[in-house]
Amino acid sequence: MLGPDRLLVVPVAHGLRDHVRMADDRTQVQDFFAARAADWDSRFPDDGPAYTAAVEALGLRRGDAVLDAGCGTGRALDALRQAVGPEGTVLGADLTPAMLETAVRAGRDRSGFLLLTDVTRLPLRNGVLDAVFAAGLISHLAQPGSDVRELARVVRPGGLLALFHPVGRAALAARHGRAITDTDLRAEPVLRPLLAAAGWRVDTYVDVDDRFLVVAARVG
Repeated sequence: MLGPDRLLVVPVAHGLRDHVRMADDRTQVQDFFAARAADWDSRFPDDGPAYTAAVEALGLRRGDAVLDAGCGTGRALDALRQAVGPEGTVLGADLTPAMLETAVRAGRDRSGFLLLTDVTRLPLRNGVLDAVFAAGLISHLAQPGSDVRELARVVRPGGLLALFHPVGRAALAARHGRAITDTDLRAEPVLRPLLAAAGWRVDTYVDVDDRFLVVAARVG
């Protein structure tokens, strides 16, 4: 297992002591999730199997180093730990202290090392990870093109990225009372070139009622 000191370019404490400076849009994301952190898991109690299946689709190997980017309350951390084994490295990074506090109360910090940080400015060395898992993240990125390029920076060539949501685009749009559009960031004609420009090659694109999952490989 790679210890966090082998991955980080600056020390980030386990726990919630270190903070990052954020622009207004990041503060808005914090405020949105902070207000929902306490009951986040109870709002989506049946998502566990979908997270497990998405992690399995990523094809992690024992001993791999993986980041859950925008980990929230850490619902993927247990599955990621199972995939990489005790010899692997699991990091969970999130912008919102309240979400990470909920993860700690749920005991999920036992499955991964938690970082309070902005995933668009990761305190990680270049190419240190084998994979990034990101559930529900991309729609909250202020500059998705450059932000997914930052995820590419910390992944080795050939490493993987999974963009996941436990429901598909149409179901999510209906949940929020809006219509699905071809200009949606997660629409395949939009997402494929965006990821390609950031150094990712899309290998899998699935958008069905009960799952949205894109798996891409780091190019170069």
